[in-house]
This record gives sequence, structure tokens and C-alpha cells, in this order.
Amino acid sequence: MTSTLKAPALVAAMLTIVGFVPAHAADAPHWGYEGHGSAAHWAELDPAFKSCRLGKHQSPIDIDSRKVAKAPSAPPLAIHYASGPGTVVNNGHTVQVNLASPGTITLGGTEYKLLQFHFHTPSEEKIDGRDYPLVAHLVHKSAQGQLAVIAVLFELGKENATLKPVFDQLPAKEGDSVKLAADIDPASLLPADRSHYSFAGSLTTPPCSEEVRWQVLKTPVEFSSAQFASFKKLYTMNARPVQPLNGRKVVIGH
Repeated sequence: MTSTLKAPALVAAMLTIVGFVPAHAADAPHWGYEGHGSAAHWAELDPAFKSCRLGKHQSPIDIDSRKVAKAPSAPPLAIHYASGPGTVVNNGHTVQVNLASPGTITLGGTEYKLLQFHFHTPSEEKIDGRDYPLVAHLVHKSAQGQLAVIAVLFELGKENATLKPVFDQLPAKEGDSVKLAADIDPASLLPADRSHYSFAGSLTTPPCSEEVRWQVLKTPVEFSSAQFASFKKLYTMNARPVQPLNGRKVVIGH
């Protein structure tokens, strides 16, 4: 990110990302995924949300694997996560797990600290026109304020052991939170194959700020239909529609 990080809208977005709700949040425009507050109207709700309509590098996208650039490859991605305490929060838009000491990634020589991960259903990202039942977005921030997100796609199958302590006690009401009884290791959310699609994008929620570095892991992981049903009780749909690519290159990373 550049000096635009000082803009009030992006500051507010960062506070939301780390799980802090400003005192004036009650006065903030109400956005969501249905009706007048839906994604089609975000830019109308607040001038600070103008990038939701005017931005040229918006997320999510539909990744066409036939058109992924073969060269150059994406910057190297090194993951250095660690087990640590976590708090599960229902923030009114999704379920988010805030992490106290989760480790970092290094992307193209820049280190990013993992702040939290949260979920969308169906997956906001599509691959060759297909979406998945669920996606987890792992949100990271560098010392310079740059954002990087790793997206993990979920398909139905066996119970996911890492998600079990989270999904067994999902906070039912907006603003509720639950501290996890045991430490959680974010690395266990990821598939063994870390191959990914990499591209420049944005936040997928207002204010839709750009210059976010995205890595969408190619290999999905499994979770159970019961776990999916638990999430759907709280959020039946909380996914922004895919956005135009506008000439962006999607490259393969490892």
C-alpha cells in the first residue's frame, strides 16, 4: 500500500480487519449482501466506498485457468505460521477468528503478519466459473501497512479437525465472541499443495480498497456437511459477486 493507507476509509477497513469496532460504528452506513445494502449498491452508501464501483482492480474474480500467465511466475510465498490463542467473533458480516500470535508469511521478500481469518459462502473466488461452498480468507499486514490475503477453498467431505473447535461454538449474535479453549494452528487450514493463483486485487467488502495482494490456493480442503450447516445457520450468503479482470494478469505461484 502507498500513502493512501492514511485515508479514513482504509483506516476504518484496517480496524475492522483486526476485529476492532470504532465507537462511531453505529453511525456508519449499513452494508450487507441483500436489498439496498447489497454489493450492487455499496458505492451509493458512502463516498468512501466509491472504489467498489470505480476501482479497476477489484476482488473477487473468476480465474480462467486457461488464461493464467505461464511466465513470469508469482513472487515466492513462504509460510511461517505458529499455534496460538484465538477468539471467534461474529462481526455481523461473517465469522472471524482473531489471532494473537499466529506467525507470518513472506511474499516476494516482504514479511506480512497474519491477523485473522474469516469465511464467505459461497466462495467469493471462482475457478473456471465454479464456486465452492465456503472459502476462508487469511488476512495479513506488513509493517508498511500492505495487505496480503490467502484464500483457502472448501469442498464437502470429511469433518475438518481445524475448524471443529471454531464451528462447534459459533457466536450466534452480532458482536458476540468466544475464546477458543485450545491454541489453533493456521497452517493446518491449508492444503499440502501450496500452489496458488496470484493477482492484484482489493478488499471484498467496503470500502473495497485496492493494492491487496491475493493468493488463491488451487487445491481445496474438505469440511463436513454438518460444519457447513452450522455456518449457514448464521450466514446463508455473504459473498460479493466476481468483478471484471480489467486486463490484470493472474500468475501461478508455489
